Amino acid sequence: MKLTQGCFSFLPDLTDDQIYKQVQYCLAKGWAVNIEFTDDPHPRNTYWEMWGLPMFDLQDAAGVMLELKECRRVYGDRYIRISGFDSSHGWESAKISFIVNRPPQETEFELVRHEVAGRAVRYTTVRRPAPPTAP
Repeated sequence: MKLTQGCFSFLPDLTDDQIYKQVQYCLAKGWAVNIEFTDDPHPRNTYWEMWGLPMFDLQDAAGVMLELKECRRVYGDRYIRISGFDSSHGWESAKISFIVNRPPQETEFELVRHEVAGRAVRYTTVRRPAPPTAP
C-alpha cells in the first residue's frame, strides 16, 4: 500500500528532475525549503525530524538536491519529505509538502472502530507491518 500524504501523493513518485523543478518553483516564490524524515508516517505525526536547518535565501535548487542526496544516503530506509514555507506575512506558513523518498517496505495502518457510551463512535489506528511484496 502506498502512503498518500502531501502534494502529488496520488501520482507516481517524482523523479529527481521533477523534484528539482518543484524546489526551484518554491525558491522562485521566495519560500524557505526544508527536508524532514521519519519512520512513523501516520498523518497525525506532524513532528518529523529535520535534516539540518531550513534553507533560506537559496537561488538554485541544486543546494537542496545535494542535501536530499545526503539525507537519502543516511536515512534511505525512511520517509523523506520536502516542504516549502512562506514567511511573507510575518510567520511561517506551509505552502507545499511532498514525499521524495519511501522505505522499501511501507507501513500499513488499520482503522479500528470503537463504540462507546450512547451513540458515540471513536476510531483509532493500529500500525501493522506491510505484507511482503513479490520479487
